[in-house]
Amino acid sequence: MEFVLIAIAILVVALVAGVGLLVGRGRRTTRLDDDAAVGTTLTRPRPPQDTAPAPTVEQPDAVVPDAPPAVELPPAEPEPGLVFETPPPSAGRLVRLRSRLARSQSSLGRGLLTVLAREKLTEDDWEEIEETLLAADVGIAATTRIVERLRTQSMVLATATGAELRELLVRELVGVLGPDLDRTLGTDRREGRPGVVLVVGVNGAGKTTTVGKIARALVGDGRSVVLGAADTFRAAAADQLETWGERVGVLTVRGPEGGDPASVAFDAVRTGIEGEVDTVVVDTAGRLHTKSGLMDELGKVKRVVEKQAPVTEVLLVLDATTGQNGVVQARVFTEAVTVTGVVLTKLDGTAKGGIVVRVQQELGIPVKLIGLGEGPDDLAPFEPRAFAEGLVGEA
Repeated sequence: MEFVLIAIAILVVALVAGVGLLVGRGRRTTRLDDDAAVGTTLTRPRPPQDTAPAPTVEQPDAVVPDAPPAVELPPAEPEPGLVFETPPPSAGRLVRLRSRLARSQSSLGRGLLTVLAREKLTEDDWEEIEETLLAADVGIAATTRIVERLRTQSMVLATATGAELRELLVRELVGVLGPDLDRTLGTDRREGRPGVVLVVGVNGAGKTTTVGKIARALVGDGRSVVLGAADTFRAAAADQLETWGERVGVLTVRGPEGGDPASVAFDAVRTGIEGEVDTVVVDTAGRLHTKSGLMDELGKVKRVVEKQAPVTEVLLVLDATTGQNGVVQARVFTEAVTVTGVVLTKLDGTAKGGIVVRVQQELGIPVKLIGLGEGPDDLAPFEPRAFAEGLVGEA
């Protein structure tokens, strides 16, 4: 009898361990208080309900092997009413989403093409070109460069067709968009540990939504992901992030409301290491860039995380409609943590597409992702040529 009870106990432990390592896609999610001392909560896929039960104590004659058999969880299948989404891969997204820059086209690309197509350009025309570029938030330095280069080609402009003018303008825009900047995302495993991405930014920039969209893109590219809901000061942030994770079946680590953000980030990375996932994405609190204490706390989150694994990417989320204020935010965040890339949100339906140029030239930080809509898959890797073509539009 004692031998049977020991075998049952071993089988139960094996089941729990198997479920504990399940950090990919699953049937549904449930909250498990894995560490009462820390207070974090895991939202992870629930194990299938049709797993064969272990033999009960009332079966004394059952033959029990010396070692319990390996537990094989059947493939995850959505339960009725719960559908896991399969996101598209991130490659080529910007090309597919170019039409989202339509309103930017009308004020920037089409406006410039209209002026450049005039038979003879006067000083008033060149001033109009400058004003159009500045109004699109391209910035003074980049505007000066574009206008000077176009002036040197003014003789060519006088005889160019519409298609040739369009190509010329696209080429000049690509030149100031930093085509040679490294826009690779640091999401790969390194030295046996997951890539760790910290996502920072002020309230209202779309940071938590961006974290969810990054998770979708990574899943679409075949990556395993753990999310860390370290924005513990905004009540809805963790719930929102859980929802994003549940849709694509990834695990979320969260803490109590008002809890220590660094502790949640630490546990998220620890969970990612134990589960051998590819990437851990941590959503931090939406910090007001005018509050030095909050910026110090952001630095603390990074230091605590790096006790387990190096932070491989720090993405700053900026609202593209904020203009110069967004550049100020970027400078302050860079002083707190080393920002390695910028995510520009709310570029759809805005005439401020030139903010990409401004951010990169004034800060030396590449724009790596841009948000071109409110849909779950409207976050795209930034590609200078495709972006310039989207701004200019059709000839």
